[in-house]
Amino acid sequence: MPEENVLIIGSGIAGFTAAIYAARANLNPLVLSGMPLPGGGGVLGGQLTTTTEVENFPGFEHGVQGPELMATVQRQAERFGTRVEQDHAASADFSRRPYTVRTVGGKTLAARAVIIATGASAKYLGLPAEQRLLGHGVSACATCDGFFFKGKELYVVGGGDTAMEEATFLTKFAARVNVVHRRDAFKASPIMLRRAQENPKIRFKTPYAVADVHGEAKVEGLTLEHAANGSRERVPADGLFLGIGHQPNTAAFPTLDKDEVGYLRADERTRCLSGGAVVPGVFAAGDVSDSRYRQAITAAGKGCAAALEAIRFLEETHP
Repeated sequence: MPEENVLIIGSGIAGFTAAIYAARANLNPLVLSGMPLPGGGGVLGGQLTTTTEVENFPGFEHGVQGPELMATVQRQAERFGTRVEQDHAASADFSRRPYTVRTVGGKTLAARAVIIATGASAKYLGLPAEQRLLGHGVSACATCDGFFFKGKELYVVGGGDTAMEEATFLTKFAARVNVVHRRDAFKASPIMLRRAQENPKIRFKTPYAVADVHGEAKVEGLTLEHAANGSRERVPADGLFLGIGHQPNTAAFPTLDKDEVGYLRADERTRCLSGGAVVPGVFAAGDVSDSRYRQAITAAGKGCAAALEAIRFLEETHP
């Protein structure tokens, strides 16, 4: 079985940044980009492909569309020799080298070094209109999209620290932020909850759940359902932010160390851990190991770091 020098799993900004660096080092990396989902859409290009305007990525004075940014980065990686295959990693064996990765498409790939950049998926409510309006008023990242809602009426779903942080941040732009939670009690830490409760721009709607999202081209309103008696009311809204957390895409890597949520544990050099020990030649980049920042620029930075570490590892083990 031929061995890849570097196998990069994931086609988001972290994965393709890693590919650029690995390709420029003449390592001819292979990127597993994921596969389109049945009925349209998919995971190709990571979370930036679900974002419309990106205004906080350096180098784009007037902003750039998320899909356009990812297409540009992919072309840049391919220009230096990166190869891309549309397939998912189903499982991986990191017990001996070369490491092997089995794909959903039935392939077995061997690699001297592996960079895991599979990202984390925002948790959504599962409403039909939710995905259709993603990037058009529905968002899971206040830091990314809050700027576009100046003077607007916004709703945030959730009862934990994430929801309180999102709601508090959005008050920098919105006229009002409504926190919707299906319970009267909150899981948020006392200090985060108190900060939100004391903010004059935030009001709480409990115990309610979002039952539907309305609007054709953009969010125009929501239907809220009372968690106890089932009564419904329709409210005007300009945006819906999901503050119910993210799920890292790490199911294919059961032997690697993870935190309580499922994010990969890596050391300061992006090296993955198993049983608390470094797994030589296996690296993590981007949101798959970052539960704190979850920004495109930090993911790109970690992609760069992981690639540089992989290059050094291969220089030491395959001079």
